[in-house]
Amino acid sequence: MPKAAHKVVVIGHRNPDTDSICSAIAYAELKNKTTDLVCEPRRAGKMNQETEFVLKKFGVTPPRMCTDVNPKIRDVDYREMPGIPGSTSLRKAWEIMRDQQIDTLPVTSADNELEGIITVKDIATANMDVFDTGILASSKTSYKNILETLGGTMVVGDENAVCTTGHIKIGTATPEMLESSVEKGDIVILTNRYESQLCAIEKEASLLILCNGAKVGHTIRRIAEEMGVAIMTAPCDTYAAGKLMSQCAPISYYMTRDDIMKFTLVTPVADVMRVMAKVRHRYFPILDEEGKYCGMVSRRNVIALRKRRIILVDHNEATQAVEGFDQAEILEIIDHHRIGSLETSGPVYFRNQPVGCTATVIYQMYQEADQDVPKDIAGLLLSAILSDTLKFQSPTCTPLDVRTAKKLAAIVQVDMDELAQAMFEAGESLDGKTAEDIFQQDYKTFVQGSLQIGVGQGSFVNQANYDKAKAMVSAYLQTASLGVDMAFYMLTSLQDQSALVLCAGSGALELVTRAFHTEAVDGCVLLPGVVSRKKQFVPQLIRALQD
Repeated sequence: MPKAAHKVVVIGHRNPDTDSICSAIAYAELKNKTTDLVCEPRRAGKMNQETEFVLKKFGVTPPRMCTDVNPKIRDVDYREMPGIPGSTSLRKAWEIMRDQQIDTLPVTSADNELEGIITVKDIATANMDVFDTGILASSKTSYKNILETLGGTMVVGDENAVCTTGHIKIGTATPEMLESSVEKGDIVILTNRYESQLCAIEKEASLLILCNGAKVGHTIRRIAEEMGVAIMTAPCDTYAAGKLMSQCAPISYYMTRDDIMKFTLVTPVADVMRVMAKVRHRYFPILDEEGKYCGMVSRRNVIALRKRRIILVDHNEATQAVEGFDQAEILEIIDHHRIGSLETSGPVYFRNQPVGCTATVIYQMYQEADQDVPKDIAGLLLSAILSDTLKFQSPTCTPLDVRTAKKLAAIVQVDMDELAQAMFEAGESLDGKTAEDIFQQDYKTFVQGSLQIGVGQGSFVNQANYDKAKAMVSAYLQTASLGVDMAFYMLTSLQDQSALVLCAGSGALELVTRAFHTEAVDGCVLLPGVVSRKKQFVPQLIRALQD
């Protein structure tokens, strides 16, 4: 059966910016309109303040976080079978197993808490305990279970009553022999013999089971009611009734309660397979996010796993992709960056255009599909273009970006200058941010040969924010460089159209000075006219490394 997890995830890069998130939302919307796919946008990290402002302004719900697309149990076509109550008879449990072709059943409470599991082996063991004549009392078996198992009818007494005392006796002997064997509280299996019925009642049996569909006389009924003895009739003979009695016991008496091997919806499939390889169970219960039972999973289900399907937007770098992307099926890549290191297991639809923003590409795809852009989506795409192109000031900006932005602004009916100013002010605010927050807000890693390079970027209009960010990141950058060979932070001034580059890592400062043919001042490098990481900064670093 299809699961929600089999929906296609449309997702951008780690440390997502406005383009990454807005393009994911817009493209998921387009795919849902034009294909049979069910697509949902996700974000691969925390949203920055600029993106939060944009989504709030245009009334769009932020996409859910998704930092890992490694297959989980929720991605498996597990059996969404309901649990059964602990009061269920062994016989009924076996019938369910037979009909559903499963050898393990979950036992749950009224509010779906997992209480235990019952297996075919447990039922077989119970059926072998035929000499335990006190089993119904020990297991507190209900009269309902007995009636259900025997196909009987309650004649005297309450069907909701429970066996608490006595043993099971077969009353086919003479009344004289029966008198010496029946004790108070016993359950006696009889036929239509009046004398034996009366004897069992006088011995204060708790329950008489009359087989072969025997009729209950008025006198026996009256005496039984006076003595508090319950009577039920059954269509089967005494032999069958005797064999079936042990199957009346509730499964709660035999089920496994402790050390149950179970998984959650978010348990990685790799972990599940390791566990399954070590145990002989075939079926395992699954718990949902609230710890409630939701289904059963088997080895066969896991082997038949359907990979998660994803569409990547605004990047094609393995280092920027969500965790586990290599275990997923990548359907499409929509991007505007250089071709990176990401590899796929098979052919995919790959659209990469040299424009300033992925949102520009997405708008083109709406036009090509002859689809109107909804007003809220138009607002997101416009905001993404303004953000990625620094309101058309970035060298990455193309005439197509400008034309697209103007068309989107007409749909949304907003002033682009006012929108951009509000976005940038919201994005550069440092209130409540740590140095790590500032550095990671727009951070990407790039691989060149054996080197891994990390580049963060912050854009500022306000000088006070610029100076504060410089001081905080300078103190943090050495820590940030521990996970890469070199770390850089582009402190971009939108007013001056320049970037002050902070460096950490062996050879990082020398690389920048060599790449841009300039000198360092106080451990920093000022690059006039450089505002684009994608088109100006990273390509120069790569060329310098290749020389």
